[in-house]
Amino acid sequence: MTLDAVAIGSRIVVRHETGGIGPTGGPEMTDVVGHVRGVDDASVRVELRDGSTRVVDRSSIVTWKPVPPRPLRRRRARSVDAEELTRITSRGWPAAESAPLGDWELRAAGRFTGRANSVAVTGSPGMPFDEATARVREFYAVRSLPALAQVVVGSGHDRRFADAGWEPMSGYHGGAVVQVADLESAYPADPEARIAPVADDDWLASYGRVDDPVIARRVMEAPDRVGFVSIGSPAVAIGRVVLIGEWAGLSAVEVRPEARRQGLARRVVETSLSWAVGHGADKAYLQTMRSNTAALALYAPFGFADHHDYLYRQAAAPHAHHPHRPQR
Repeated sequence: MTLDAVAIGSRIVVRHETGGIGPTGGPEMTDVVGHVRGVDDASVRVELRDGSTRVVDRSSIVTWKPVPPRPLRRRRARSVDAEELTRITSRGWPAAESAPLGDWELRAAGRFTGRANSVAVTGSPGMPFDEATARVREFYAVRSLPALAQVVVGSGHDRRFADAGWEPMSGYHGGAVVQVADLESAYPADPEARIAPVADDDWLASYGRVDDPVIARRVMEAPDRVGFVSIGSPAVAIGRVVLIGEWAGLSAVEVRPEARRQGLARRVVETSLSWAVGHGADKAYLQTMRSNTAALALYAPFGFADHHDYLYRQAAAPHAHHPHRPQR
């Protein structure tokens, strides 16, 4: 196999020079192990196990070779810490605009969901807290968006923002529970279900939370490996599944009111998990409201259990008025 388009999807190890000096005085080298997601004349893009990507300059590559698929379930879903899982879920629902602030991620997408219109707070911002929150306020003010911080409930970040006067965002979309599951080796794919790489108009109409289809598609279609599940024509049930490294993310499972209580949501989930396992996932996550008992009951038979809760904290701005708040 040559390192070209044919290698896309393969798992490889790439040894390359970092540009530094090694312990013996020669070039410093490091290895990158993951799946090839893109190749061109200048670089190779490799996806790591957590869904992050590493772009390696071809001129720096010393050697590379294919490696066997990673053994399944090397890490249990519950063993991944909340901050790492926050970064994984953010990659699965990427904002139309994203900018790093140290380890934090500033995200904006025209108010389409809170996950894509808040700063994901993990690790360190690389600067004093007060300076970091000022940068957050500035980022969202320029975009005429409320300054929201997504924090893990009960974490040090949550307490720090609370002490700084950032109030929990109220209402149904003020936060969510993140659930995870270790996946089985196979799931039944519904023969009537279709899986497409893009969200067509029929799928979006069934989702029903879209004000701007262009922004919604930019967010939901952005990952390299994503599937939009639908049953019926026009669709009566839909779902979205995304692959981020070893993780599958489930979202947007919706059934039209007239078609409920017929097992369609379960069929969408089974089809999504079948597709995910077939593409190499061994763990899955989802985000939903604690009050959404129907969703929690739907996912429980598949082994999903609580991992952590998150909430949005909003910068205090008594003079501001934001009548339209983003969804979770």
